Amino acid sequence: MAQSDSLREALKHSPDNVPLLLLYAQACLDEWSPGEARAAFESVLEKQPDHPEAVLGLARTLFLEGRASEAVIRLESLLQKVPNFAPTYLLLSRILLSEGNHDEAIERYRTGVHLDKNVIDQPLAKELGIDPSGSNPGGAGQARGALGATGNGSVFPSVADDGSEDWKTKEPDKLLPIERPDIDFSAVGGMEALKEQIRMKLLYPMQNPDLFRAYGKKIGGGVLLYGPPGCGKTMISRATAGEIKASFFCVGLHDVLDMWIGNSEKNLHELFQLARDNAPSVLFFDEVDALAADRRDLKTSGTRTLINQFLAEMDGGTHVNDGVLILGATNAPWTIDPAFRRPGRFDRTIFVPPPDEQARMAILRIMAQDKPVGELDFKALARKTEGFSGADLKAIFERATEEALESAMKEGRIVPISNKGMIQASKDLKPSTKAWFESAKNYALYANQSGFYDDVLVHLGLKKN
Repeated sequence: MAQSDSLREALKHSPDNVPLLLLYAQACLDEWSPGEARAAFESVLEKQPDHPEAVLGLARTLFLEGRASEAVIRLESLLQKVPNFAPTYLLLSRILLSEGNHDEAIERYRTGVHLDKNVIDQPLAKELGIDPSGSNPGGAGQARGALGATGNGSVFPSVADDGSEDWKTKEPDKLLPIERPDIDFSAVGGMEALKEQIRMKLLYPMQNPDLFRAYGKKIGGGVLLYGPPGCGKTMISRATAGEIKASFFCVGLHDVLDMWIGNSEKNLHELFQLARDNAPSVLFFDEVDALAADRRDLKTSGTRTLINQFLAEMDGGTHVNDGVLILGATNAPWTIDPAFRRPGRFDRTIFVPPPDEQARMAILRIMAQDKPVGELDFKALARKTEGFSGADLKAIFERATEEALESAMKEGRIVPISNKGMIQASKDLKPSTKAWFESAKNYALYANQSGFYDDVLVHLGLKKN
């Protein structure tokens, strides 16, 4: 049986499965069936009009069918929206070479390889008569210029008419892209009470700015999300930005820390300024405890200086943070410097617990979408996964999927993910949240003078709401 035949059978069970459609389209191309490949790529684009791989695949198919001009139009349109998608430049290079435009084909090749060394095409480079790595004295400048003015809101350098570089932010290796999340709270299973807290504390002020300003309330502020790992703090943050169509910046340690004195503080300032320049925005610090540790536990003055800078940026000072939502996520809130919980900083805290039974049902339903599943009893599965985090549920689904896939490989047909397989996977895996609650319980019982951890005690049944 040809690969396309087995994938075609799989699509009968899951016709809207985009990854499956892309695999099928590629298999059709490999088996020289461009008509079927084109139909599959077009089916993906009906569902996701700007899907880069689908646009690229359709352009490649059109080129194979002798419709080079139409392929070029598709690729140029893709570059306007996703200018840093390296494979686009390689395909354009091949098409230009076939049309005798040798110099421009070389330029496109070098731009693509500069963006991503993984796209190096040795046969194409040989036809172009250049080094496969694309290296040449002027290559870096040409590639950098191609990165200019993006169409998708990403922050990339542009080259002015006089040849000087116009950087919207830091050096090339420090750029932080502007995300426009395409998910909202509907993509987050359950947790309705938590969502309503976020709406009241964050979203409604952003959606009704004039009303809140009439009461002298600033739009924005800081919120600390804490709880066991794997319970969706990052996803909730992205969905928050998606709810109000705000810019989203996900900040990790590597985006801030620098070995040279003063550079970490400079990086942090530039990140805040980037969020201010693109308000309304959500500035999300994952594992924020690493940047906001209690200064009493620190021995190096460098880290203390960075924390002081963080506090100053949150206060606003000479800069206005109006319209900037600052979200911090942590699994260890007890290590954060108390100064961060002062009013005006992370003055609002939200406990993100493991999903309850209704939320687990919703999460499992979302995971099962567009998958070849049998009759799953979501209620029974939710009852058997008490204490499991969202990440734990994903692990269960992955294990059951692997079991079904293994059977499918042996039998040469699609084997649905079964309820039995899901239940067995839930027995094999243990909830990862237990260890966190063991530590959190001690802090909640013996270091909770301000009531900071009351939500933990309520969740554990040790305190009434």
